[in-house]
Amino acid sequence: MSTRPKILGISGSLRAASFSTALLEALKHALADKADLTVFRLNDVPFYNQDEDNATPPAGAVALREAIAAADGLIVASPEYNYGTSGAMKNAIDWGSRPYAKGALIGKPTLVLTSSPGSTGGIRAQAQLRETLTATGARVVTYPHLAVPGVAEKVKDGVFTDEKTRDFLLGGAGALLKEIEVVRYFKQGA
Repeated sequence: MSTRPKILGISGSLRAASFSTALLEALKHALADKADLTVFRLNDVPFYNQDEDNATPPAGAVALREAIAAADGLIVASPEYNYGTSGAMKNAIDWGSRPYAKGALIGKPTLVLTSSPGSTGGIRAQAQLRETLTATGARVVTYPHLAVPGVAEKVKDGVFTDEKTRDFLLGGAGALLKEIEVVRYFKQGA
């Protein structure tokens, strides 16, 4: 790639000590030689309300849309709540998908990452995220489901403490970088 890819990591957890955010921060450090990853927290993004999605939408929604539009690719990192993604992540996808057929998510290479302190790693949230992102027109990266079980023991202080987890997630990030390259190639030819 001619210019360093810009990746936006969207954390689907609002907790201060979020595992989703911790994984994104660890990936940011692990990918530093290949890409620029910015972590976006959803704490300031209001609930989607079409009445407020007008000429002057809420500032938090504008910031999210602009960050998605400026990125070459996305990593959406979500916890699993009640067998699905977090409400904050679904809400972010809703804002990113609008206006209809023109949202910032259309054609955006997107990698899905879930985690849980439990044994499943949030795997049940994967299908929901993939289906919803596909409906928005995002280019969901085809890669084995990136689910991190026992996440509390796999990342600490912004770095991976488990080499297998780091390598697995870097493999997914590599697939995202390849998808970004494909999109760039076709955009240049257009």
